[in-house]
Amino acid sequence: MNYLPGTASLIEEIDKKLLVVLRDGRTLIGILRSIDQFANLVLHRTIERIHVGKKYGDIPRGIFIVRGENVVLLGEVDIENEGKLPLEEVPIDDILEMQREEQIVRQAEEERKKKALIDRGMQPTTNEYTDDMY
Repeated sequence: MNYLPGTASLIEEIDKKLLVVLRDGRTLIGILRSIDQFANLVLHRTIERIHVGKKYGDIPRGIFIVRGENVVLLGEVDIENEGKLPLEEVPIDDILEMQREEQIVRQAEEERKKKALIDRGMQPTTNEYTDDMY
């Protein structure tokens, strides 16, 4: 196969099942139906997969349009090994509750670190670049 530069190389991935990790941390799995010169993607039969520890849940999303600048990682899903994941699938409501609990724990840890810095006379900083991403 000839080498295609830039986003043209994605033409080979059309009609294949892909995993896409977005800049905001979401993971999408769907069939690539269309691309353009900006790497904008159209995914068909898309699911949003949420991971918490060794468990995951899938939320059906249907047709999903992804702006190219939001794609961090893109890879083909191995259909043969897809069902052999060492993860446990749980219902959507359960995984969303686990995700909320994980976020609460993470926020409490951040607050604890922030307080520890203030107690030591240091100024806690926020990362302006990541704040802008979401």
